[in-house]
Amino acid sequence: MEVILTQDVAKLGYKDDIVNVKNGYANNYLFPQGMAIMATATNRKIHAENMRQRAFKEERIRKDAETLKEALEGKTIRVAAKASANGQIFGSVNNIQVAEALKEQYSYDIDRKKIVVDGNRVKEVGSYPITINIHKDIKAEITLEVYAE
Repeated sequence: MEVILTQDVAKLGYKDDIVNVKNGYANNYLFPQGMAIMATATNRKIHAENMRQRAFKEERIRKDAETLKEALEGKTIRVAAKASANGQIFGSVNNIQVAEALKEQYSYDIDRKKIVVDGNRVKEVGSYPITINIHKDIKAEITLEVYAE
């Protein structure tokens, strides 16, 4: 029996795959758990239309992410921190402060969870590379410059 998976199933397939399974497995496990629907002609048409719309939306999101990457690439953000005479920061600079600095200095509202600070925390004055995960495989590299107040 052919079924369309509605979610990822281990050792069978991923969401939106059309796979062949035995009747008992489909009727007794996949259908009651809501993991699959029967691959009838109507469901196949609906599935094809959903995939086409998803591809269109994904392409638009990808274009926006590419535009944001080009805008962010090579930028330097400056963050002030209280530091000792030898350059050691009292506390640390993390991704929350980087997100606030991006919004304040360049007006880009980036989710803090998408910002990857090297080593997760910066504890000394200096320059550090920062990676921003804009999309699944689209990443932007910026520079964080920490200076003493």
